[in-house]
Amino acid sequence: MEHRVSVEVSGPWSLATSKIFWEGFAPASLAEQQDGAALQTVFVNESDWSQTTASISQQGQTAHLELSGSGDLEAAADQVCRFLAIDIDATGWPEVGERDPVIAQAQKDVHGLRPCGFHSPYEAAAWSVLSQRVRITQAAVLRERLIERHGERGAFPGPSVLRGLDLDLPGRKAEYLHAVAEAALEGRLDGARLRSVDPAEAMASVREVKGLGPFAAELTVIRGANAPDALPTQERRLSDEITERYGAEATLREVSEDWRPFRTWASVYLRVLRERRTHEITGS
Repeated sequence: MEHRVSVEVSGPWSLATSKIFWEGFAPASLAEQQDGAALQTVFVNESDWSQTTASISQQGQTAHLELSGSGDLEAAADQVCRFLAIDIDATGWPEVGERDPVIAQAQKDVHGLRPCGFHSPYEAAAWSVLSQRVRITQAAVLRERLIERHGERGAFPGPSVLRGLDLDLPGRKAEYLHAVAEAALEGRLDGARLRSVDPAEAMASVREVKGLGPFAAELTVIRGANAPDALPTQERRLSDEITERYGAEATLREVSEDWRPFRTWASVYLRVLRERRTHEITGS
């Protein structure tokens, strides 16, 4: 089946800028990109865990979505809008820059960026397990192997598949992945639900899943449900950037008060600027 829908995006948005962010997002294989302006990806649909392919293009402030798959494609379209953050009314985002000159410069440098998340909290939680106590590159390899051996057409394996796999993985990763799969099937990692409640409440509920600690819960809510106004507290690089941009006495909680209701977005913008500067310095 195929489904096409056009979505009016409110506030600053550049698919080209967001696509660059998406393509550089670890794990690198979240999307298999092709040349051209459209963003293309394949994922499991939260509504029924079927495989879905999506192509997203931009025309002015309109996002054109083309989806194909055997499941509920209207629900899949909502999921796409969530993980690309184009369902957020960002008409008030420029006002954050008016209150904070650091963010104003970031908005200028990365104009139109919409922080892209994981396809779902389920995939974010699975990634957090795979990346525990190993390097990011090693975790990406583990993820790729799961997709190649057990996924469908490039999509991460659905929870019903993942739950039944006998996995040879380091430490307790297999046990924790099974717990993540079980939680997803029970609806405890539903993206719309986690987005709809206070981020602290959402993170507390995620931490009830075996193997998911504070960092994993934060990743699952902020990058999985793509909550726009959650404050990352587990990212050392963000704290370093706050010190460098705002001074040694500044704290994330104090500075971020001016970022409401887009604390996630402001944090992502600062991270992007830091990574850009690091690449410029190292030449990598």
